[in-house]
This record gives sequence, C-alpha cells and structure tokens, in this order.
Amino acid sequence: QVRLAESGGRLVQIGGSLRLSCEASVRTFSNYAMAWFRQAPGKERDHVASISVTGADTYYAESVKGRFTISRDNTKNMVFLQMNSLKPEDTADYYCAAGLSRQYPRGPYDYWGQGTQVTVSS
Repeated sequence: QVRLAESGGRLVQIGGSLRLSCEASVRTFSNYAMAWFRQAPGKERDHVASISVTGADTYYAESVKGRFTISRDNTKNMVFLQMNSLKPEDTADYYCAAGLSRQYPRGPYDYWGQGTQVTVSS
C-alpha cells in the first residue's frame, strides 16, 4: 500500500509564501505520478498540480499557474508544493495524491493523504 503524509500548512498573510511537503511510504516511489488537490469549505475538491514520475513534466490549474511550483525528490520519496503570492481564494485543505504513471496529469489518483490546512488572510 501507499501511505502519504502532508505537512507545512498554516495561517499566512495575503501575498505570502508557503511550502507544503508530502512524504510517501512506498517501495517504488519513482513509479508513481504525484499530484496536489485542494478543497475549500463548502466546495468541491479541485486539482491544483501534477508531476510525472521523473519530474520532467508538470501540470498546473489555471488558477495557480505562475504562482505555484510542484517538485519531487525521488531519493527522499517526497513531493513539494511551493506556493507564492497567496490569495484568500487559496484557503483550503491541501491533499497529496499518487497514481500510476500513465494517469499523469489529470488522474485518476489512487492514494491520498489526510490533508494539511492553509488559511490566507489579511
């Protein structure tokens, strides 16, 4: 089984930055495409970003393009989401997800973490 654990979420001011981390417990991390999703209170879960198994290719939702960067370190079984120029509409629970390599970039993703909360306010 694949177990994912997110960390790094917190309260941050408008225009600030955060880096979220996700650690995967799996035998062959480099075989999985990885992604970040988010869900705001009362809204559906949205796909934020994806990264291919090697990290050579990335995908971003239009709402975060140019502000967020997804990356991975296959030597450490970790994926990251660097978030810059944060806006109130970025407030959400952020989830790390893993899927088969061929499911890049849109999914489906088979394994999910428990989430980490990001709140952006003035």
